[in-house]
Amino acid sequence: MDKATSDSQAPAARKGTPKSGRELSAIDRYFKITERGSTSLTEVRAGVVTFFAMAYIILLNPLILGNIEDLNGRSLGMPQVAAVTALAAGIMTIAFGIFAKYPFGIATGLGINTLVAVTFVANQGLSWEEAMGLVVLDGVVIVLLAISGFRTAVFHAIPAPMKAAMAVGIGLFIAMIGLVDGGLVRRIPDAAGTTVPVQLGINGQIASWPTAVFVLGLLICGIMVVRNIPGGLFIGIVINTIIALAVEALTGSGPSFVDGKPVPTGWSLAVPTLPESIGGLPDLSLVGAVDLFGSFARVGVLGATMLLFTLVLANFFDAMGTMNGLGKQAGLADEDGVLPDMKRALVVEGAGAIVGGAFSSSSNTVYVDSAAGIADGARTGLANIVTGVLFLLAMFFTPLYEIVPIEAAAPVLVIVGAMMMGQVSEIDFTRFDIALPAFLTIVAMPYTYSIANGIGIGFISYAALAIFAGNAKKVHPLLWVVAGLFVIYFSADPLAALLGG
Repeated sequence: MDKATSDSQAPAARKGTPKSGRELSAIDRYFKITERGSTSLTEVRAGVVTFFAMAYIILLNPLILGNIEDLNGRSLGMPQVAAVTALAAGIMTIAFGIFAKYPFGIATGLGINTLVAVTFVANQGLSWEEAMGLVVLDGVVIVLLAISGFRTAVFHAIPAPMKAAMAVGIGLFIAMIGLVDGGLVRRIPDAAGTTVPVQLGINGQIASWPTAVFVLGLLICGIMVVRNIPGGLFIGIVINTIIALAVEALTGSGPSFVDGKPVPTGWSLAVPTLPESIGGLPDLSLVGAVDLFGSFARVGVLGATMLLFTLVLANFFDAMGTMNGLGKQAGLADEDGVLPDMKRALVVEGAGAIVGGAFSSSSNTVYVDSAAGIADGARTGLANIVTGVLFLLAMFFTPLYEIVPIEAAAPVLVIVGAMMMGQVSEIDFTRFDIALPAFLTIVAMPYTYSIANGIGIGFISYAALAIFAGNAKKVHPLLWVVAGLFVIYFSADPLAALLGG
């Protein structure tokens, strides 16, 4: 009977095996999984890690965009912003995975969303439709610059030490985000009567359970990396989440804000508790609520142009710096630090601003938090497909992803920051005309909470020191152009006031 059973099942198995092999081979060839030293299982697992490292944007973006009222007294609404944030991230992350074939997740850019909400809507008096119209125009400009090859040409013009500095700075920026999200680094309240801007925990101590979970999680994730455990960072997030659930059940720490008042000992965003419901239908009413050119009538051609210029420059270099850092971390960049098919990647990334503006979630861009998935083994666009699908599912299952508090995922960001620090060895610190621009690039990113700021400060100082070092002729002409543009970028408001006057 055993033999008969075996014989009867053998043909079916033999028939199914080649088909399965061909399907896997097609996916492998398309995404270059084997070529890049990865496996399908690794890509799927790492895609999940990237999602959990990025998922906080679904909670955070509504806090930034959802409640601010425009001149018409209209706010976007937090549930609506959460829905379109997940939708745009899902679509663009999948698109980037399919067309660019890199494991770089895309979602609403932090910093840009604050710029849109605070500067464009609250300060400049634009309606939400007009502000998002500027975001769409920003995307159109970025895409055209990418298609023309200008973005790629600028990237090729950046010296190797500055590319390394960008990657290291991004690593520190990631680590800073993780430390702040975990509550280990906090702002000191103004009432403390000190000029020191930040402190360790609460009054220099780890005095909250969520921060204790973060510290324990950092240790767990570090052990996973030291022991070279496959999928260690993903396992770390799972373990940290289970610990967080247990801690919340025992301590009842609750949220960090109650009735609009801060609770320092609470969880930063999501409170790790079992959900009362699984989910529901998302509200996508914000999709298409855009006025492309209304801002030009509202604040004038010059005013709107300056706002657009600010968006373009921030998007242009924020994404470029992030892709450089992620590409180097994943070992996908060539010896000059350039990704193959970078032009295609930059075009798809630029489309993220168009989609983000059209969906009212603000500009979508390559996410530095993708480094978490890369650290867990992601090397291809297949990981992006997984991350993108999870973002789309998150629209319907918000309570499920809210189980994972940011304190459980933040340790991964610190681990990744430590990994990216290794590229500092590529910078020649014995030459101060290189050392200072590289140093400024590195420290400005975490200190100003902006990748674009770090790049701009680095470029300006690099060009300036090259003059006095006698190397002005060695500086690529495009770097002079970019340095000049950043000078305008950093003085945009005074220039606008001067020209307006």
